[in-house]
Amino acid sequence: MGKHLLVIGSGGREHALAWKLAQSPMVSRLSVAPGNAGTAEIAENVDIKAMDFAGLVAYAKAEHVDLTVVGPDDPLAAGIVDLFQAEGLVVFGPTAAAARIEASKAFAKQLMAEGGLPTAGFTIHDSHQSALAALADRPFPLVVKASGLALGKGVYICHNREEGERALKEIMLDQVFGQAGQQVVIEEFLTGQEISIHVLSDGKNVLLFPPAQDHKPVGDGDTGPNTGGMGTIAPLPWVTPEMMADIERRIVRPVINRLDETGRRFTGLLYPGLKMTPDGPKILEFNARFGDPETESYMRLLKSDLYELLMAAVEGRLDQVKPEWRDGAAVCIMLASKGYPGAYPKGLPITGIEEAQRIPEVVVFHAGTARKDGQLVTNGGRVLGVTAWGESLEAALKTAYQAAECIRFEGKHYRADIGSKAINGSGIKSDSSAEGK
Repeated sequence: MGKHLLVIGSGGREHALAWKLAQSPMVSRLSVAPGNAGTAEIAENVDIKAMDFAGLVAYAKAEHVDLTVVGPDDPLAAGIVDLFQAEGLVVFGPTAAAARIEASKAFAKQLMAEGGLPTAGFTIHDSHQSALAALADRPFPLVVKASGLALGKGVYICHNREEGERALKEIMLDQVFGQAGQQVVIEEFLTGQEISIHVLSDGKNVLLFPPAQDHKPVGDGDTGPNTGGMGTIAPLPWVTPEMMADIERRIVRPVINRLDETGRRFTGLLYPGLKMTPDGPKILEFNARFGDPETESYMRLLKSDLYELLMAAVEGRLDQVKPEWRDGAAVCIMLASKGYPGAYPKGLPITGIEEAQRIPEVVVFHAGTARKDGQLVTNGGRVLGVTAWGESLEAALKTAYQAAECIRFEGKHYRADIGSKAINGSGIKSDSSAEGK
C-alpha cells in the first residue's frame, strides 16, 4: 500500500517539495498544510497552519500519515519535530535543539568559534548601547544581523557609521523584526561570491547537493534591501568538485560532528550559506531546512526519488543511498508583488501561468497565491517561482525569462540579472522586470 505524506508550509519551497514527492511510486496520498493554490493542484490542501502543532499531530494520527516533511523555519525552531517524535510519528527535520543553529545567529557564531570553523570575526550584543559602542571600534563596511529568525531579511550591510546606527535602530529599537532583534551580531564584511550548500544529514552521514546561488537583494546588481530570495541557479559552473570536497571537509562534517558532540544531533537538511573569500570558504550563516528559492531549482535537477532520500535520512542510512542529478542547469526567477520586501497588496488577479508552462522545461511553483471566487490571485510578497531546466545555465535562464514574461499581475517585478555573476558578469537582459509589466 502506498504512503501518505504530509508537507507543512505554504510557500514555493513546499510546492516544489510536494511536486517532487508526488512523483514517487511509493507515495499514494499527499497532503499539504496549509498549502497554496499551486499545491492544491497536485495534493490535498489541509486548513491547518504551520504553527498549529496540536492540529497537525491530530491530523497526522487520524489520517495515518507515514512521513511529515517540515518546510519552514519557525515550526522547527519551536520544536515541532520533538513533538511529532514524542507522539511516535515519523518526521523529517531537526529537533529544536539542532535547529537553534538557524534560530539564533549568536548561538551559531559561538558554535563556529568553539569548533574552529571558518567564519567572519564577530561580536554579540544584547543591548542597543553596547552595539552602538561596537560601531566605533570596527572598520566599515560591516554587517549587522538580527540574531533571531527574520524571514531572511534581518541582515544589513553597512558602509558607514550612519548606516550602522540606522540598522541598529530598526532592529533593536523599532523592532521591525520583532523578538528576532533583541540580540544582534556585528561582524566583519567578507568579500567574494555567496553560494548555497544543501546537505542531507542523518546525524552522522551527509549527502551534499550541487552548489547553488541565491540572489537576496531585491534589485538588479544586488541593490536594495534583502529579501527572502529573488532567484537561484544550480549548479554553479565555477565551483569545482575539489572545492565541494574542501567545503565538506572544512565545514560540513565538522559542524555535523560538533552538533552531535553537544547533544544536538542534526537529522534533516542543513543549509550553510557561504562566502567564497580569497582565503577560502567562510560561513555566513546556517539554515536548518530547505532553502527557498533554492529548493525550486534543486527539485528540477533531482532525478532520484525524494521520498527515498528523506526516509534514508530519517532512518540513519544515508550511507546506503546516492542521489542522481540531471546534467545541465536549473534556475528559478521569483516574481514579486509591488512593494516587496516592504508592504504589498494582496488579492490581485494572476494570468498567464498556463501559457508559461507550455514552454518546454518550464514549471511554475506557487509561493504566495490563493483562489478567490475561482480566480487565481496574489497572496504574498513573493508570488511565483518560474523555473526552467536547460543544457546550459544560459539556456535555462533564457527559457525562464521567456516564461516570466508570459505571466501577468499588477505590480509584478523581478530581477533581470539572475545568474549574471556566474557567467562572467554578463547576464540575460530583459526590459520586463520593471514594476507594472
